[in-house]
Amino acid sequence: MALELVTLPCLTDNYTYLLHDDETGQTAVVDVPEAAPVLAELSRRGWTLTDILLTHHHDDHIQGVAEVKAQTGAVVIGAAADAHRLPPLDLAVSEGMSITLGRHHARIIEVPGHTVGHIAFVFDGFAFTGDSLMSGGCGRLFEGTAGQMWASLQKLATLPDETLICSGHEYTAANLRFAASLDGENAALQGRIEKVTKAREKGLPTVPSKMSGERATNIFLRAGEAAIKAAVGLAQASDAEVFADLRERKNRF
Repeated sequence: MALELVTLPCLTDNYTYLLHDDETGQTAVVDVPEAAPVLAELSRRGWTLTDILLTHHHDDHIQGVAEVKAQTGAVVIGAAADAHRLPPLDLAVSEGMSITLGRHHARIIEVPGHTVGHIAFVFDGFAFTGDSLMSGGCGRLFEGTAGQMWASLQKLATLPDETLICSGHEYTAANLRFAASLDGENAALQGRIEKVTKAREKGLPTVPSKMSGERATNIFLRAGEAAIKAAVGLAQASDAEVFADLRERKNRF
């Protein structure tokens, strides 16, 4: 049986995710921007939280952890490299390790760039990417370098087409508007913008998104393509240099 995913809006534009294994009853939450929505949804569904998975240390991803931990006793799992600035960890992980949720396994992938200790949790069919690979975009480079983020995105770009990219914010519309400013003839991008616009008009989340859609429309994943290099006037530049230019342009957009 597949894992069941629930997407929960939090704060102003954050998301947290519940991942539930029906057979064993085990449930994980990925990042906890605030406790109340998580605890309310668990109660509504009658689920028992067993694991708290943390992608990175920013307050808008961890500030509800203490309350949820106190209420549920769930195991807190996060990056060993960031243990000094995450809530107290019961399990510190790094790339090459895996964790289990019921009968399911998740690989730990280190994806520095947004922060230097950022990790992603990759289950079969789901990738919890926090603020690294995002819906239609990628996170700002608060600590890491453009080279680090480009390498992180390349790791995630190898995921199967059907993988659901579960990212941390409702930034899709803004990300796609930026992409359209440089890649306006992209039919897949225009189609996605229409779908996202309709979803937001109805108050619906635009995450998770499929990896296939990210490959076709996320301009940050496409920094190596000749058309994107030409659009930013860097036809002879390296892929990482083009990515760096795109990220700077997005910061100013």
